[in-house]
Amino acid sequence: MEASLVKGVISKNVRKNTYAMRYVAGQPAERILPPGSFATIGQALPPGEPLPSEASLKVLVWNIFKQQRAEWLSVLQNFGKDAHLVLLQEAQATPELVKFATSNYLAADQVPAFVLPQHPSGVMTLSAAHPVYCCPLREREPILRLSKSALVTVYPLPDGRLLMVVNIHAVNFSLGVDVYSKQLGPIGDQIGHHTGPIIMAGDFNAWSRSRMNALYRFAREMALREVRFTDDHRRRAFGRPLDFVFYRGLNVTEASVLVTRASDHNPLLVEFRPGKPD
Repeated sequence: MEASLVKGVISKNVRKNTYAMRYVAGQPAERILPPGSFATIGQALPPGEPLPSEASLKVLVWNIFKQQRAEWLSVLQNFGKDAHLVLLQEAQATPELVKFATSNYLAADQVPAFVLPQHPSGVMTLSAAHPVYCCPLREREPILRLSKSALVTVYPLPDGRLLMVVNIHAVNFSLGVDVYSKQLGPIGDQIGHHTGPIIMAGDFNAWSRSRMNALYRFAREMALREVRFTDDHRRRAFGRPLDFVFYRGLNVTEASVLVTRASDHNPLLVEFRPGKPD
């Protein structure tokens, strides 16, 4: 996407220090500011191909726990390198992760939620195609005063449609659901301006009944369906799963949860059929 479109006027609803860092092999890291309007979606397609036109679209979703545990890289190498999209939460932009991302994907976009002593941490989306739209979002947790991030990217599909991908790490420590719902608001604005297929996934921190209700209400309003896992080994808190995948305009062909000790969350593996939904 051309810089003149990406680096537009920042909406008054988005903090000026909200941005994404884009990593592409052989190029310096680029700071991407929020677009000025939704009109930029699909206006200028970058050079390159759409997401691969294989029979299935493979997506990996994983809170990687800031790469604090051993074996995180081997898990990504074994399961991430064959995915077309990898949605990471709590991803530290370490040289090892950036090298993996740029060696196996055309683009990697990260929204720094906060800066650790050496490397920024936040959601990161790795993709087998260049995004045609990128909107970073952040929300500050009211108690710890740390930020959680979300990233909206759009990719062309072989059938000419545009796929919107929402990668989110929801606020965790808050009283009530006001801030939780507030974080979902700008994402709803993005989805509301998109007519094509959508994947929304990540660590939603839906550990209470009120949070679950707010999340499911949002999904209904956005006409999103939830991916169901038959052998469900998702990380839970107070008996409720924290990680979810929602979608529309696609078909789910396979969904599984990988059990690993490489993070405090288990990765979700979902395969979609890009065709019209059944």
